Amino acid sequence: MARRFFLFGLGFSGRVIARQLLHAGWQVAGSTRSGEAVDLPGVTVYPFDRGHPLPPNALDGITHVLSSVPPDDKGDPVLDAVDLSGLDWAGYLSTTGVYGDRQGEWVDEDADLRPTGDRSRRRMAAEAQWLARGAHVFRLAGIYGPGRSAMDSVRDGTARRINKPGQVFSRIHVDDIAQTVLAAMARPHPGTAYNVCDDDAAPPQDVITHACHLLGADPPPELSWQDAQRVLSPMALSFYADNKRVSNERIKRELGVVLKYPSYREGLAAMV
Repeated sequence: MARRFFLFGLGFSGRVIARQLLHAGWQVAGSTRSGEAVDLPGVTVYPFDRGHPLPPNALDGITHVLSSVPPDDKGDPVLDAVDLSGLDWAGYLSTTGVYGDRQGEWVDEDADLRPTGDRSRRRMAAEAQWLARGAHVFRLAGIYGPGRSAMDSVRDGTARRINKPGQVFSRIHVDDIAQTVLAAMARPHPGTAYNVCDDDAAPPQDVITHACHLLGADPPPELSWQDAQRVLSPMALSFYADNKRVSNERIKRELGVVLKYPSYREGLAAMV
């Protein structure tokens, strides 16, 4: 029997997951807002958003579904449009932002959820719906990979070394997101949440400094938090509102995940 997978939201992570599924022999389809993804040969792509439903036959024969589509102010566009009953497996890409601010302390999947912003509160509500339907929820830390990393910001001159004392971020390489999703498909635990992050929650300025070292570039001047608040966008500032270290023990223990990039050091070195 053909294994058929549908990815709602073929973005940065979705594209990598789709390629790994194709390599593993899956038939893959998915969606973008435009219905186009010219860099994904072999993937059938449909347009989809809240105002543009899928064609009636788009999910015929699909056994596995993963969504990375964020909720909007009306709820989750995918759950509002799709019946998940009858699937062999379902997954949802969420964010560690649902934990909120822990002032640098550790959190695992059993921690209570304390989202601090509207976007994270919507994610928490969407998570509850997916989990109630037996989906696997993946709480992603800060995503990076080729084309979207400290290496790229150093190269294009946009890197900033912001020093907010005590601030750390957890991160995850996009390849390790893909391998965790595939591991959860091989060892399904319906209705389970997983933190997907590396082993090293680190200060953001350290990551920029290391990228500069790898590229042989001079680090940009360090910017104090007081000065940074004057120049950062509201979106960028919102990321600094939460400060926590995220445990990844569950994906290792239950799914057998061995991270390809256990810290930003290995991940950035692979991009040189």
